[in-house]
Amino acid sequence: MAQDMELDALVRQRIRGLRVARGWSLDDLAARCRLSPSTLSRIETGHRRIALDQLVSIARALGTTLDHLVGSGVDDDVVIRPHGDNVHGVTTWLLSREGPRHGVTVAKLRITCPVPDELRVHPGRDWFTVLSGTVVLRLGDRTILVQPGEAAEFSTMAPHAFGAHDGAAEILCILDPDGQRAHLGPARS
Repeated sequence: MAQDMELDALVRQRIRGLRVARGWSLDDLAARCRLSPSTLSRIETGHRRIALDQLVSIARALGTTLDHLVGSGVDDDVVIRPHGDNVHGVTTWLLSREGPRHGVTVAKLRITCPVPDELRVHPGRDWFTVLSGTVVLRLGDRTILVQPGEAAEFSTMAPHAFGAHDGAAEILCILDPDGQRAHLGPARS
């Protein structure tokens, strides 16, 4: 019962939040969803039960879906609990949901191995920022030391590899689907 009341309050909060974010008054939204402003006010404040047909009309007027209005407020859709995966001196924690979202994968890497001799090439671009330690980035015949607080972005059509310099380094990286396959292997679940 308490869970139903929490969801009810969340739906009312979402309706009001979306209305206010659009800069609409109660009158504006009421006109768009064909309800009276007083009915809409009572819905937002919890003084009136929300009928399904009203909820559908309100969602449509707000430019959202019923699913988004009534979706659970559980943290599982927000909090990611990554698990480290250690392969060849690199521990990887995926920080984005399973599979590339919006074409990118976000990961934290702890690198303990030196830069490999073999340089790789793949389509796309890579981006990383160094959280701790120093990363050696090899781009073709150039060797670049990337320090904490610095970031690197480069075309991955340039032969490249990276590794740790004088101890472990941690980076946060954003990879497109080609970079994800090249650096992290096949899509993981």
